Amino acid sequence: MLLKRHPFILLILLGLSAAFGCNRNDSDTFGEKDISDISFMSIGSFSVERIADNWTEVRDGAGRTLVLVPRGEKAPEGYEPQQVVQVPVKRVVAYGYFDIAILKTLGVLEDVLVGVTADIDEWTIPEVVSGMKSGKIAFLGGYSAIDFERLKQQSPELVLTWDPSIIPMMDEMGVACAITTTPVAMCLHARMRFVSFLAPFFNKEKKAKEYFDRVSTALSSIREKTKNVAHEPKVMWGDIYEKRVLVEPGNAWVGELVGLAQSDYQFDDVYGKSCIEISLERFLYSGKDADIFFTYRTEKTGATSKAALAKTNPLLARIKPLKNGKVFSPLPNYVQSGDKLDEILTDISAIIHPECYPGHALRYFREVPDKDPVTPFTAMKRISNIK
Repeated sequence: MLLKRHPFILLILLGLSAAFGCNRNDSDTFGEKDISDISFMSIGSFSVERIADNWTEVRDGAGRTLVLVPRGEKAPEGYEPQQVVQVPVKRVVAYGYFDIAILKTLGVLEDVLVGVTADIDEWTIPEVVSGMKSGKIAFLGGYSAIDFERLKQQSPELVLTWDPSIIPMMDEMGVACAITTTPVAMCLHARMRFVSFLAPFFNKEKKAKEYFDRVSTALSSIREKTKNVAHEPKVMWGDIYEKRVLVEPGNAWVGELVGLAQSDYQFDDVYGKSCIEISLERFLYSGKDADIFFTYRTEKTGATSKAALAKTNPLLARIKPLKNGKVFSPLPNYVQSGDKLDEILTDISAIIHPECYPGHALRYFREVPDKDPVTPFTAMKRISNIK
């Protein structure tokens, strides 16, 4: 059933031991690679293509073309100055947590990252925290209120962002810009291989291959562990907010993973971007039979207990997982741990099929209890209310 819905997953499983991407040589430098072994690589909406022995052309999430040229060498004809990126890139500003986690995967985060859009108290990545304390990494303001003067002072050579509106400003500053998200959510295959889009910017194809192989091994293990399960639980991922209902669509990597782990994803037929809006009626309909609910909310943002979630929106109390199912909330490190995608996938699989993972300790999620624990403060408050 799963492979009929998502045929590319079959290709992943069949090709786990195959060479990664378009290059069969693991060396880090372009000069040591055989161009005859390299071909065009599509990574969802992204692409990487070696167009000469020293030039690589990439297409970002907005369909824009950039050409990567070794430092000190002449760029090929036919490209505008803003399309040319000198590699390896030495200074990067990054908006997204996932992009920064991939920089860590490539082993360049501490060397290249100079600007972020979240303040120091929001970070769980030690290298970012230490970089901000030392002054090497600057907080540039929230993503909707970037201080472009501060950004300019950081002298980035590349900005990784989801916001195409800043492209004219970056062009004016003479800073290359790559859009790292797309209007459609990353499928599991693209999520795994996105590392190979960023790797050529830093000459780190070997690191990219190691990451892909590690995640592929985890997927193979998940498929093997769950292939003979007797029960396929119904899973939903999203939340009800004050003015809208958001879920992960079936084409998103989390939806596809649920299917891969022999489970029934309740929004499998929803297609579009990550955190896509659906009707309240559809959410409640899908929730009446669900066994497991992954909420977007963290403990800090209200997911302290099922009772607390129900108070945030009484309609949420109607779904089965809040009554007699299970609810899971992401831990603070979840969103910043894209470099540990293999561990995150395993966590999700262990949540869905705990019988296949005896003794597994969750690293990126917590099971939400039925009620908040009674503390001396809440006990006194209850007594006060009774009086």
